[in-house]
Amino acid sequence: MNINKKLLIAAITTVLFSGHAVADGDEFQRLEDKINDLETMLMALKQELADKEVAEKKAMAEAKAEAEKKVAVAMAEEKSASNHSYQFGGFIKATGAFSAYSDGDLASGSAGRDFYIPGTIPVGGDGESTDFDFGAKESRINFKSSHVLDNGAKLSTFIEMDFLLPPGGDERISNSYQPRLRHAFLTYNDWLFGQTWSTFQDVGALPESVDFLAASEGIVFERQSMVRYTNGPWQIAMENPESTITPYGGGGRIVSDDNGFPDFVAKYTHKADWGHVAVAGLVRSLEYDQVSNNESESAFGISVTGKFNVGDKDDIRFNVATGSGMGRYVGLNTANGAVITDNGSLDAIDSTAVAVAYRHHWSDKVRSNFILSAIDIDNDTDYTGFGVTKSSQSAQVNLLFSPVSKLTLGVGFLHGKREIETGTNGELNRLIFTAKYAF
Repeated sequence: MNINKKLLIAAITTVLFSGHAVADGDEFQRLEDKINDLETMLMALKQELADKEVAEKKAMAEAKAEAEKKVAVAMAEEKSASNHSYQFGGFIKATGAFSAYSDGDLASGSAGRDFYIPGTIPVGGDGESTDFDFGAKESRINFKSSHVLDNGAKLSTFIEMDFLLPPGGDERISNSYQPRLRHAFLTYNDWLFGQTWSTFQDVGALPESVDFLAASEGIVFERQSMVRYTNGPWQIAMENPESTITPYGGGGRIVSDDNGFPDFVAKYTHKADWGHVAVAGLVRSLEYDQVSNNESESAFGISVTGKFNVGDKDDIRFNVATGSGMGRYVGLNTANGAVITDNGSLDAIDSTAVAVAYRHHWSDKVRSNFILSAIDIDNDTDYTGFGVTKSSQSAQVNLLFSPVSKLTLGVGFLHGKREIETGTNGELNRLIFTAKYAF
């Protein structure tokens, strides 16, 4: 027993047995045992408190770690969400058109009744005719996504469909029409793979119209599969080849699908506050495998396009394209790429196309577009005959009203003319009404 304990016993003895002068040895032993028990209990209590403190610290540490983990997971999920986006869009468009032809008529279901295709204007037919067409086949749906990958690379996808052109629809009962693929491509950093607008085309220079396409004969308009690389203002691409051939002496178009090499396109676009200008070059090989021999012909094209801003909201857009064997790239294939000569070889057909449009805003909600377009084709009539298109021109004017940003109501008038090599021509006058809501 240590001195402190003895003093404690003595003090307790003095208090408890102050009435006795002396306490016997048993009394001291019992007191010492009680003090030992109290000391043991005190030590146990201290240990319990220490264990509880350790447990509480551990629980707090675990709770903190769990909270930090949840925060980290939430931040990772937020970062992941910000690195991936998905969007569904498109528009609903209803169009009604009165069409008056000077020289014949277009059959029901003809693509030329859905929108302006210069090569379908009847020439030398049985007098005048009038048609009215109403539909919603221009309506589109699309889906796109964009992603920032773990390695920091950027990837995006886009797919779009509408209901123009494919067979299978009719206007008898249900007016059902099959969807067709417009775009389906992915981009990985500076590379594009898939189907979209040709690199030879300048979408930003296309005029605004109530029709599906304005200035058809004067512009480059082509959508196809490709591999394209973009570096700043420069683009180079290998694109899907296809040759359209005029038979010797004239006749129905031959679509050969015999090309052994892709079409090659390069384009430079300069952008500034005043608008943009683009220069593009096309090099391709026209090929046709015949029974007795296989023929090919080199072809090329050059286009200069752009858009100039005028004032706060107005602009001027222009397209110029010229070349030999451009064929399907220009004027919705008004001219073929080549003609078969008298000895069976291919001879590229030269053509030049021009379009210009002025867009004017009458107010914040009302605007108009004034559009002129033309194509001239240099046929060798010794090979093509005289039934092929020599030239085509059109003029359009429209009035568009957008009461809200995504809703547009419009009316437009189109006059088109096509002349063949005999000097005979046919004309089209078309009044178009449209309502469109984008989403």
